[in-house]
Parts: sequence; C-alpha cells; structure tokens
Amino acid sequence: MPQVLERAEGCWAWVVLLASLVTQGLTLGFPTCTGIFFTELQHEFQASNSETSWFPSILTAMLHAGGPLCSILVGRFGCRVTVMLGGALASLGMVASSFCHTLSQLYLTAGFITGLGMCFSFQSSITVLGFYFSRHRALANALASVGVSLGITLWPLLSRYLLENLGWRGTFLIFGGVLLHCCVCGAILRPVATSTAPETKEGPPPPSKTSAPGCLAACGAAIQRHLAFDILRHNAGYRVFTLGVMWMILGFPLPHVFLVPYATRHGVDEHKAALLISIIGFSNIFLRPVAGLLAGRRDFAGHRKYLFSLATLLNGLTNLVLMDIVPMDRFSSALGLFTILESISILTSPPLAGLLLDTTNNFSYVFYMSSFFLISAALFMGGSFCVLQKKERQGRPAEAEGAITEVASEQGLTVEDPRGSEKQLYTEITYVTSV
Repeated sequence: MPQVLERAEGCWAWVVLLASLVTQGLTLGFPTCTGIFFTELQHEFQASNSETSWFPSILTAMLHAGGPLCSILVGRFGCRVTVMLGGALASLGMVASSFCHTLSQLYLTAGFITGLGMCFSFQSSITVLGFYFSRHRALANALASVGVSLGITLWPLLSRYLLENLGWRGTFLIFGGVLLHCCVCGAILRPVATSTAPETKEGPPPPSKTSAPGCLAACGAAIQRHLAFDILRHNAGYRVFTLGVMWMILGFPLPHVFLVPYATRHGVDEHKAALLISIIGFSNIFLRPVAGLLAGRRDFAGHRKYLFSLATLLNGLTNLVLMDIVPMDRFSSALGLFTILESISILTSPPLAGLLLDTTNNFSYVFYMSSFFLISAALFMGGSFCVLQKKERQGRPAEAEGAITEVASEQGLTVEDPRGSEKQLYTEITYVTSV
C-alpha cells in the first residue's frame, strides 16, 4: 500500500512542530534535573563528588556525541523511525537504571543508553522541521526551542516530587515511561512530499564486493562525509568556533549539576533548591524564541557570531552561528564533528569540577571555574572573529582588483590605476572570481 506524503508548510506541519517541541522538552530538558539526584546517588553508592559526576556527564555527552550516527540512521530509515528508536532506547536505559547496584551500571544504563536514545530523538525532531518548513523555518525553530525551556522548568519539579514519594529508583522507573512519549511524537512525523525526504528510501543497499583497500577508502569517504576534518583544517572561523565552544562547555553545564547540592548544603529547602533550576527554564521560555527570531533576521546575518560571543558571556548558548561559518552543503558533517568534540568537554567537565570539590570541599570554586571558562571563551571567540573579519575585509579589495586586472588583460582592455598615472577605460568584464 503506497504511503501518503504530507505537504510542506501544510496544516500537519504545525502538528509536527508541536511533536518536535515536546520531544525537545523530554530530551534536551532532561539533563538539568540530574542535579536533583546528586546527593541521593552519592549516599546510595558511597561515592565521591567526582565519581557521581560521571553520570550526568556521560548522559549529556552521549546526547551530543551520537549526532553522526543519528544522521546515518535518518538517511537510511527516516526521521520517524529514528525518533521512535531513540524514545525506546531512552526508556530502556532509565528502566534498567532503576535496578542498578553500582555506579558503573548506572553509567551504562542511564548514562550511555539513555543519552544515545535522547540524541536520536531530539536531533531527528530538529531535522524534520527542515523538511516541513521553508518560509517559516526560523519561526518554527524558535518555537520548537521553547520545548527545551519547558523541559528545564518542569523536569526538576517532577523529579523533586517523585523522589520524595518513590525514591530515586521508583523515579527512574517512572521516567522510563515518560520518555516513551518520544515514540508517540515520532509516530506523528509523517514523511514529506519532497525529493529530499529521508523516508522515501526503501530497500537495503546491494552487498559490497569491494576489496580491502576499497573498503578502507569507503570508510574514509564515510568519515569525511559525516566528520568534516578538512573544514577544521582549512576554515579558520570554524576552528575558532569549535575551540571556543569546547572551552566554554568546560564551564557551561556545571551550574545545572552542582547548583541544587550547593543550595541544600547551605540550608536551602529541597523544594526551593529544585525551583532554582526551574527558574532558569522559565526565563528561557521567553528568551529562547526572542533570541532565535533576532538571530534569524536578515540584517543580523553578519553579526551572529558576535551575538553568540555575547550570549556566552551572559551564560547563554545558541548554534545558529555555525551556519554562517561553514557552507550549507557541508553543514551536517561540520555539525557532526563539532558535536563529537563538544561532547569531549561535556564528558570531562563535571568530573573535573567534582574532583575540585572533593579536594577543596568548597562549592564556590566550582562556580568560579564555570565563570572562568565562560568569560574566557567569550573573549576568545569575540576577539578572534573580529580579527578574522578585519583580515577578510583587507583581503577583498586586493583580490577584486587582481581579478579585474586579469579579466581586462584577457579582453585586451586597460584598467584605470586608482593612484592616477596612466588611465585606460575598460568597457566589459566577462567574469570576476568569487571571494
């Protein structure tokens, strides 16, 4: 039976937008609630701050590092299947984690499996918006990002309530059922009637008969397609952005992990401590759409990287600037490499902060560490982008003048010297090389 395809920008597109909003709330908003369980897990497993910190760091790192694998699954099976697979994995990981007896088991279940499943769900839900929206794409992405803010607001409150009544094991079991709603959201993502819709591909690829060197070449081509190492080598703007974000991420997730334990140690009621994270999410409900629409304006296109640096300085985050640094035909591979490098910082940051806390027994140093990485990363990116833009502006007149001179000489024409002296007028230009 032939599959019915939906029309882009149609009525069903807004249903898909709602599904994407819910999926982002269930996945990207989830890591912020892990701090609620920090002290409970630490007492349960008699672990240090550094050892306990590996759980949220592995979860969040997998949430980003699975990007290239997710793009392969989307290309092969489509967004609908990938989102549903992610929801099933995330649910399985949380259910299994409720039966864990060691931290190592928790790292594998709630960290690796749940994080990978969430990655599949949230990245596919973002990808599908590009198929359903063209004219309203900026608005759709801005509205979908509200789901993250809602998740950051609601997950800590739900976590605190369930933890008091069911304990952390019962809470994780309930979370497994909640994350199954990603499968429901994935079922809504019908394929779109476009030539680039990922789900129109059917049938397995033919078996490969290439030799060993051919297989190595194919593997190299696949890595190059999904991980843009050539862009990292040759694109200075991409290098600045990637290094700056890696440095920034060393400080960015620390408040979400350590804010609640810090507040409870200083006598703040546990409900009010959980409310601190919710306040962050509630403010983002209004700020994320505004920031997305502002960055999406055409007159802001040349200044997104500075907006990003300012957002980092103010402890904010947006990835829109990446589209201005790399070509759109290489965007997915550049994003894949970027998310893997970013996940390295995410993986190491909380354990390093936990080690610092174990050594000093003072939460203040954790927040000093966070502020240092955020502010220094913002200054590095802002200054580097400014220097690169100045070099680009200085290089344009020389390249343009050289191109015009080359064209004129090929056409037998003379060129007016901008400093005077001999002046001859050219009347036709066949081409001008791009800069």
